[in-house]
Amino acid sequence: MNRSQPKLQWLFLKLFLVSLFLHFHTSYSDVGTAAQYTSPYLPTVCYGGDASNFPSGNFFAAAGDGIWDNGAACGRQYFVRCISDTTPDACNQNQTILITIVDYMGQPPFAHSTYNTTMVLSNTAFKTIANSSTASSYINIEFER
Repeated sequence: MNRSQPKLQWLFLKLFLVSLFLHFHTSYSDVGTAAQYTSPYLPTVCYGGDASNFPSGNFFAAAGDGIWDNGAACGRQYFVRCISDTTPDACNQNQTILITIVDYMGQPPFAHSTYNTTMVLSNTAFKTIANSSTASSYINIEFER
């Protein structure tokens, strides 16, 4: 046996471990639920009756208690994608949107049934990530700040 062979094997093992470490992807996303709501969207807890703070593409949401952070969530942006629903093929695959928090869903006009969701998306945002075939108005989402 060649004396350099164990050194060479050790070197290959080190290179393999380093390349494995560099290719390892860490996800910083959270998983939650989202509902949808319709207009009127004003007034909001964050901006009152001022619609100028709404994003131009109408991708916005009301925050649930889990992300509200005593009002610090106002203006925060999240990448959101649909990951599942009770209806097969409910999600528009590979569709991620950027939403802005403009309201708190602990206040009217939100129905009591939406209080346990992570966020309530505008109709435009909800329909962009969920197929129209979705039977329920709730979806499971992955979101990241």
